[in-house]
Amino acid sequence: MVIADYLGLCILLSMATVTSITMLVLANKFGPSHPSKQKLMAYESGSNPIGNPQEQRFSVKFYMIAISFILFDLETVFVIPWALTWNQNKAMGHGTYSFFVMFIFVAILTIGLVYEWKQGGLEWE
Repeated sequence: MVIADYLGLCILLSMATVTSITMLVLANKFGPSHPSKQKLMAYESGSNPIGNPQEQRFSVKFYMIAISFILFDLETVFVIPWALTWNQNKAMGHGTYSFFVMFIFVAILTIGLVYEWKQGGLEWE
């Protein structure tokens, strides 16, 4: 491993960092600042916040759906690169192995989805 191999990446990261910090400093120094009660109020998806957030309770089903969303987002993160490298795996002789590994991964997630569905975790009232 040679440091010269990573020189482009280091330059890119340093330029991005310097640009970001410069933009934040300039915006903070020269940008208009007219705070008001309305502007400093919390914004909740277009509706005014009602009540104390510590006292408000959410349904467990909300969390079940949120976790399912994250889980299947992660599935996409793993399945898309696997699909894009499928021809390379097949050419190297790992096609069958690669297929069964991904099949097991998707099967486990499918079993979890079916379980959640049977428990009523996807029903929204």
